[in-house]
Amino acid sequence: MYLNQKYKALLKEAHKRNLPDLEGIQLCFKTLSLASHIDRDCANQLAVFNLSEGRFILLFLLDAAGGGVAPKVLAEQAGISRATVTGLLDGLARDALIERQASTEDRRSLNVQLTAKGKLIAQQVFEKHSLWISGLFSHLSLDERQQLSNLLEKISSNLTHQE
Repeated sequence: MYLNQKYKALLKEAHKRNLPDLEGIQLCFKTLSLASHIDRDCANQLAVFNLSEGRFILLFLLDAAGGGVAPKVLAEQAGISRATVTGLLDGLARDALIERQASTEDRRSLNVQLTAKGKLIAQQVFEKHSLWISGLFSHLSLDERQQLSNLLEKISSNLTHQE
């Protein structure tokens, strides 16, 4: 399995220092390397559509909503700040994927919705992205997928949750 160079160096140093549970350290580094590789591959998949992960998430949320959504609501749903959502929406607007309109209830607030181009791009990227994700795990049987899920849950329970 591919291991990022920085983790190879850290693992080598851990061996030198004879740290306990080298297998656990190696598993952690393999997991981090895999996550990094998935993130890079995902970014490459989205770059074809001139999308970042943040812009993709907003497209997904807007497509799911079907109508206008306030930027504040998008920020809450995406778990990002209002300033970040504004920057992401600015980029989507520059690419003519969204439009902002005054709210019919309160003309001081805005609603955001996908343009026809945005809906088309959303459909294309969701289809490609879904196929890519399913391909990551396609070689695993249902039992293996469940086992992996259980193991990830078990590891996750050791982490301090700060949500």
